Amino acid sequence: MRNALPLIWRKIKSRYNLMGSHCQTCKKDYFPEKSICPTCRRKGKIVDKQMPTEGKIVCFSKIHAAPKGFEHETPYFVALIELTNGVRLFTMLVNAANDEVKIGQKAVMRFRKIFEDGEHGVIGYGYKFQALAK
Repeated sequence: MRNALPLIWRKIKSRYNLMGSHCQTCKKDYFPEKSICPTCRRKGKIVDKQMPTEGKIVCFSKIHAAPKGFEHETPYFVALIELTNGVRLFTMLVNAANDEVKIGQKAVMRFRKIFEDGEHGVIGYGYKFQALAK
């Protein structure tokens, strides 16, 4: 068992809600959440901010040799997504065929299963992104 990891993940707002931070001093957004602004340091005033769920693919890679626990998903794509507010995040792409993934392509967040701990174990959920057809 994974020590009930989903129970811990639920307390991390970025995992389930794509919640990040906004510095009211320098006006920059950050993901995942920050407690101190990387730009302003202690002079920054950080507040929670819901990140946009849409963006575009900056770069991507197709994974053929997956890490333990993801072998059943190969081959799959991972991508660096730039959200509409300029924040970038690294994520797995879902429902992506070989000829569908392109740099600059629009993508939207989807809520998906990340792992399952056996037939009767815990299931961990989180965000992934889906490339939209052009």
